[in-house]
Amino acid sequence: MDATPARTMQDVHDVVLAARTGAVAPERLIEALTALRVLRDELGTWEPELIAAARAGGTSWGALAPALGVASRQAAERRFLRLQPSATGERTGEARVDAERDRRAGDRAVADWARRNAAVLRGLAGQVSALDGLSTAARHSADRVGVALGDNDVTSLLPHLAAVRAHLNGEHAGLAGRLDAISEHTEQVRREAAGKRRVRNPDPE
Repeated sequence: MDATPARTMQDVHDVVLAARTGAVAPERLIEALTALRVLRDELGTWEPELIAAARAGGTSWGALAPALGVASRQAAERRFLRLQPSATGERTGEARVDAERDRRAGDRAVADWARRNAAVLRGLAGQVSALDGLSTAARHSADRVGVALGDNDVTSLLPHLAAVRAHLNGEHAGLAGRLDAISEHTEQVRREAAGKRRVRNPDPE
């Protein structure tokens, strides 16, 4: 059969029509079934690609839901997560959905914690951005902290504070230790949020 998807679909359809009348050789049926399996695998990769392209273009999950044959934006997003190939090939669709929920729960919890501790984070960021005697790479990282310090959302400081930590040693050991404590605590907050989410087992967002 022709290798192009459109031609293959037409060929398979022709065999199906012929099979309904019984006028088709067994080897032709086997060939059609083989082609159908290959076609099904290929078509299966198209849906997540099209969904991702639609989302990148600004289409909402609510608008995608009818096209995907589901009733809500939550179900549309859940379907996409199930279809997404995993990085290792080991996770099932349900596992990917669960991992995404864990990530979101953790992000929300860390953001809440950061906003409650905004004064502490901004104080640390101020100390980092004012450091002297840094290497070029360290100065560049510290400058990014200074830029993030002007952001209204204090959560934007967290990744920059974590990045500058790798450049702080020796005379900056005390500040490095405080940054380590922040990173450890936010990871704990993230883990606890994921654990609580699993206990509650909420509907997909």
